[in-house]
Amino acid sequence: MSKLKKIVDESRENKIKVIDLSDRGIQNLNEVPGLMLLEHLTHLTMSHNKLAAVPPSIGELVNLQLLNLFNNTIEELPTSLSGLQKLKTLNLGMNRLNHLPRGFGAFPNLEMLDLSYNNLSEQSLPSNFFFITTLRTLYLSDNDFETFPAEIQKLNLLQILALRDNDLISIPKEIGTLDKLKELHIQGNRLTVLPPELGNLDLTGPKNVFKADRNPWVHPIQEQFQLGVSHVFEYIRTETYKYLYGRHITADPAPPPKKDDKAKKVSRKPLHNKNK
Repeated sequence: MSKLKKIVDESRENKIKVIDLSDRGIQNLNEVPGLMLLEHLTHLTMSHNKLAAVPPSIGELVNLQLLNLFNNTIEELPTSLSGLQKLKTLNLGMNRLNHLPRGFGAFPNLEMLDLSYNNLSEQSLPSNFFFITTLRTLYLSDNDFETFPAEIQKLNLLQILALRDNDLISIPKEIGTLDKLKELHIQGNRLTVLPPELGNLDLTGPKNVFKADRNPWVHPIQEQFQLGVSHVFEYIRTETYKYLYGRHITADPAPPPKKDDKAKKVSRKPLHNKNK
C-alpha cells in the first residue's frame, strides 16, 4: 500500500503522466488512493492484477490516451469509460466480460481496442459499437462469436482485424469493403466457405497477413490453401467459385459442430476468492 501511495504522490507532485502498476496483486482500485484524481495522466497500465471491476470514477482521468487492463478478472465496465475523449488505446484482453456497457461506441479517438480472451458474442455488442470509426486495430480473438455484424463495414480505417478462435460459422461479405485491411486472422473457427467479396482485398502481399487455418473448409477451398494463400484469393474471385458459393448458401447446410469446450476457458473458471 505504501509503495502504491508513493507512486501516486510522486505522479501528482511531479506531474508524471505515465503510471505502470502491472503485476501488483491489486484487487480493488481503492487500494490505490488518489489514483482517480490524477487528471494529468495520459498512460495507465494495470495489467496482470486481480481487478474484478472498474469504478465509474475512471471517467475522471480525462487526459488518458492509453488504458491497459489486460489480464484481470473484470466482469463489468462502467458507462463512464467511453467518456474518455482522448483515449487512443484500450486493452481489456483476458478478462471476464460477457457484455459491453451501453454507449461503449462513443469513443471519438480510439484507434486500438483489444477485447480478446473474454466471453463476448454478437449479442454482447451495444448498438453503437461500430460508431468507433477511428479504429485501426480490433482484437476479438478467443471469444464466442458465431456470426459477425455486417456493420463492420463502418470501421473503414481498420488495418488489423483478429477473430481467431471464436465459433464463427460465417464472416460477413462486408469485410470485403475494408480496403485498408492489412491483417485478417480467422483461424480456429467453424468456417466452411469464404464470401467472394473477400477477393476485393489484397491480403497476399509481403506486408499483409491472412491466417485461416484450423477451419473445416469445403474441399475446393482446402485444396487451394494447400497451394498457398494467393491461390485461395485467386480462386474466390472466379465465376466458378461464385457459383459454388451461391449453391452452398442456398443449400443452407448445418454448421460444423463446436470443437472446444469453452467452459474450460480461463475466463469462465470460478474465482476462488469471489465470495471472501
